[in-house]
Amino acid sequence: MTAVAPLGSGRDELEELVTPEQVAEVVGRIRSCVEGVIEGKSDVVKTALAVLLAEGHLLIEDVPGVGKTMLAKALARAVDCTVNRIQFTPDLLPSDITGVSVYDQERREFEFKPGAVFANIVVGDEINRASPKTQSALLECMEEQHVTVDGRTWMLERPFMVVATQNPVEMDGTYALPEAQLDRFMARVSMGYPSADAELEMLDVHGRTSPLDALTPVATVDEVRALVAAVRTVHVSAEVKRYVVDLVTATRTSPELRLGASPRATLHLVRASRAWAALDHRDYVIPDDVQALAATVLTHRLVPTAEALMARRTADRILADLVGRVAVSPGARR
Repeated sequence: MTAVAPLGSGRDELEELVTPEQVAEVVGRIRSCVEGVIEGKSDVVKTALAVLLAEGHLLIEDVPGVGKTMLAKALARAVDCTVNRIQFTPDLLPSDITGVSVYDQERREFEFKPGAVFANIVVGDEINRASPKTQSALLECMEEQHVTVDGRTWMLERPFMVVATQNPVEMDGTYALPEAQLDRFMARVSMGYPSADAELEMLDVHGRTSPLDALTPVATVDEVRALVAAVRTVHVSAEVKRYVVDLVTATRTSPELRLGASPRATLHLVRASRAWAALDHRDYVIPDDVQALAATVLTHRLVPTAEALMARRTADRILADLVGRVAVSPGARR
């Protein structure tokens, strides 16, 4: 394998050394490592890796017991970087996440004790069990990648990714994520139940020991930083950008949606499409990339009207119809 340039290299050098083939090679190692733990969910794993390379955050939402936390932990262990896990509970405090200033009596000054958010990958288990006040502690760090405590701002190390899980079917002791926080997640995925063959394989692999115990890092944090920089250079033509804007605008004007996608969603869709193209060995984005990610990136930001819900029109179905109606410029496919 050709060595991937570390982050310390200049931007021009990174663009020259990190080719689409190199991106695919390094990501292939990470993907194989994660799929060795998560059987039969290659599309979900690919989406998680795209979010990592696009410098986004991932929300994994599904019923209990389908491997949400296992996916988050496998992704974190596959990269040799700092990882912190937060078990969200109703009594969790904002300072547990961001950190707190403690008075040192010997030095007679306050010393900052970093919270759990100070890591490259933060695994937030059952995020909807924390109070809205605690959930809001993540807003600043997810959007701006820094934390402000007692008037001082502390930068977070890059890459920085929050991988959160939540169960949509439980009501007791949970708090719905506000739209402002949902909008900060680049993508939302659902694990779904495994196929019969994958579940049989799971009995053999997971029946004796946890595969996480044998999982070792297959990529360094410098490699991931270099790949992130390379993904930023993936070309997005003016026609593809127009298609993304037209698609997002359609969600804002749809009579079936009370809340459409935000400008942040537009940015997230373009960034995720760049990463998706890089995973497919391309240095340019095509409309197929946008369409493949539209539901994952946009659906959790959309709020259907009461009339649409009464007609059993979910956000997924509404968005699928919009994707089918929004025209793609012929030049966007070149």
